[in-house]
Formats: sequence, C-alpha cells, structure tokens
Amino acid sequence: MSSIAFSRRTLLGAGLVLGASGLVRPARAQTPVGLQLSWLHSVQFAGSYIAQQNGWWSDAGLQVQLMQGGPNAPVEPPVVAGTALVGISAADYAAAAVAQGAPFRIIGVAMQKNPFVIASLADKPIRAPADLPGKRIGMAVANTPVLQALCALNGIDPASVQIVPTQYSAQPLIAGEVDGLLCWETDLPVAMAIHGIKAHTMLLADHGYAVHSQTYIATEDSLANRRADLVALMAGELRGWDAYRKDTRAAAELTVRMFPDAGLDLPTQIMQAERQVPLMFSELTDAKGFGWWAEDTVEANIRTLALLGRKVGPELWDRSVLEEVHAL
Repeated sequence: MSSIAFSRRTLLGAGLVLGASGLVRPARAQTPVGLQLSWLHSVQFAGSYIAQQNGWWSDAGLQVQLMQGGPNAPVEPPVVAGTALVGISAADYAAAAVAQGAPFRIIGVAMQKNPFVIASLADKPIRAPADLPGKRIGMAVANTPVLQALCALNGIDPASVQIVPTQYSAQPLIAGEVDGLLCWETDLPVAMAIHGIKAHTMLLADHGYAVHSQTYIATEDSLANRRADLVALMAGELRGWDAYRKDTRAAAELTVRMFPDAGLDLPTQIMQAERQVPLMFSELTDAKGFGWWAEDTVEANIRTLALLGRKVGPELWDRSVLEEVHAL
C-alpha cells in the first residue's frame, strides 16, 4: 500500500480526512452494511474487492462487509434477515425464493450471459445442441432441469441425451467416461487449460438459455427505506467492475493478495478473470452501464425460467437503483 493511501486511511481511522483544498474536515459517518457473496472468495467477485480496496464505499459513507458464500452459506436468508443489505444470487434462485414468499427484487445483473457451458474435449467437440443426441453428459443431478430446458429451447428430445451423475470435476471428461460436462465457463474449462488440456465450450446462453446470473438482490423494504445505501453500494460496485475490466490481471493479483489462505493460484485467477469479461460486459452495458438489462432480456429470462418450473413476471426486476446510480 502506498504511503499516500496509508496516510489517507489513517486519517479516516482518526475520524478526519483531507478535502480537496487540503483543509481537514470530519469524515463521513460509516453505515455498516453487508454484501453477501454467492460463493467462496475468488476473482469472481473482484469488482467488489477493488471497490473496497480503493475506499469507494467508505468515501460514500458505507462500511461494507463482504460476506463469503459457499455450499453452507446460502445467499437469500441473510438478505431476508437484514444481515446483508444486498446479496449476489441468480434469477432462478431469486425466483425460487420469491415463490416461497421472500420479498426480493433483482436490482442489478452482473453476468449478462449465463456462465453454464457444455465442455468437451477439443478433438471431440460438442458445438451445438444438435450434437447432443447420443452423447453422455456429466453433471450434478440437481442441474438436470438446465439440460432439459436447453433441449426444449432447441427442439432436442432430452431422452436422447444420457445424463451421467458426476462430481464437479474435469476428470470424467479427461478419462473418456463422458462426452461433455455441464459446468461454468470460468471453472472446469479453466482448470483443464491450466493443465494443458484443450477443451471446447458451448455456452448455453448462445443457444437460448437466458437466466441472469450473479444478480444483485435486495428486499422491497430496503428499496423503500434504504435506497440511499443501496445507491451508494451499487455505485461502488459499478466503479469496481469498470476498473476490473480495464485491468483483469491487476484484479486477479489483488484477489490472491487479499485472500492468501483461500488456496487461490494466480494463473488460474488471471484466466478466470479474462473469461468473465465477455459474460459481464456487452454492447448493452457499453451503452447503458454495468449491471443494466433490457426488457427483451427479461422476457427471455421469464420464458427460460418457466421451463425450469419458475413462474415469475417482469416485476421481479427493479432498475430504479441502477437508474439513480447511472445518473450520478
């Protein structure tokens, strides 16, 4: 950390900060808020780390706790309970929670394209849904509805595809036990590439599977009564992700540095960071800003969610916070 950054944070800790004129003025009061991540710490959330590291939230009067997720730390309960002001979820999980009475709204969409892919070996690629009949696809059984939805969207008989229950590992594909794996673009294909194994990935989003991922959720109560905090949190988040896009390597390096005990290796984090960019940024975000969505993408999400057994309407998405952020 530079001496300038250290001095600035020291002043913040003492309750003072230098203004643009060099005069000492009282620091802004810090409102504690939680941001519940959807998984373990990794470059998947590097935009948030950048926002925290650069003091963009503290400058706006927020003391943000980044709450790690994981298999035993679901996103939705802390948001309902108010422990977290915002959670990073996905449209299908949010829809399931709303169906059970949770008062959620999606207030931002980080991943413009869903990260699910069918990964196959480069010398036996699965390039399109038409290649799926007769193939063995390894996946967690819980993800069966995802494959079924993809088949329905593309006129493929799901019975023509053999589902092979597997652990979340590339080994069954490498060993020839399956012809493809249903996984995220940013994990198992990266692991194979790091070990010199060439793989082909078919992004489900390119074949009609529209489910917003890494979505920001907040409660209706927060939208009504804590809007200023939501705007400040999302403004820092957007600045963080814009900085991430400009230098993904620096974002990966920061992630590894911030979490030395997380078992992260830099080459993997660098590759994951690069592969996230086309999922998170698009012509739409270039025109409107990070996190934006359009009405036609909501309609596509509603259609895909119905195939997953989740019936929702466009009211699940609330763009009012983003509109305020981008008007700043």
